[in-house]
Amino acid sequence: MNGAQYQLFTLFHDGGSMMYPLALCSLIALGVMIAKAYTLWVAHASTREVLEEAEAAARSGDLDAAIQIAASKPGPAAAILVAGLRRIRQREVHQGEIEQAISTVGTIELGFLERGLVILATIANVAPLMGFLGTVVGMILAFAAIEAAGNVDPGLVAGGIKVALLTTATGLVIAIPVNIGYNFFVTRIDKLILDMEQGAQKVLNIAWDMERDGQLRVVGR
Repeated sequence: MNGAQYQLFTLFHDGGSMMYPLALCSLIALGVMIAKAYTLWVAHASTREVLEEAEAAARSGDLDAAIQIAASKPGPAAAILVAGLRRIRQREVHQGEIEQAISTVGTIELGFLERGLVILATIANVAPLMGFLGTVVGMILAFAAIEAAGNVDPGLVAGGIKVALLTTATGLVIAIPVNIGYNFFVTRIDKLILDMEQGAQKVLNIAWDMERDGQLRVVGR
């Protein structure tokens, strides 16, 4: 174990100064990915349950209970239910008011879900470039050493190339899992958008049914 750690530190040292920003990028990406994975898991965990329970309570006539159920659960779908049901509870709404409230909350929730993705995309793009830059710098230093020595030493050339390529390998090792994580999170967010659309549709269905039964008055229609 100690030998592996020593070898890792040796490789890090041999990579030169560019290894430090690469290490910083890896730590930032790891933190963002852990936080984003937890956030998206919580947002989706109880979506189906809250949609069914809140709709059942609302259709039974207990809008307060439906709002309380939705407000007690995290996630964008629950937030949309709360916004729409609160408007419905007024028993009188202006035309388009419910749709506008749902749209506003949906935009806010989507912005929250996408938070951090820019950081991951930036690291996935920049890390390989940092690695290539480190390689170029390493090659320049290697040829400078050859020039100073006055002759082409195969050991000197091979050592310089090895050190130069370490940063490229490190940049790719960072960028590949970050890019995979980014695409995974985008897929999860797409599923949460579908959850939001289901929540919005349930609110609108409840509003239309209550308007048809005379329990809700839409002003301006």
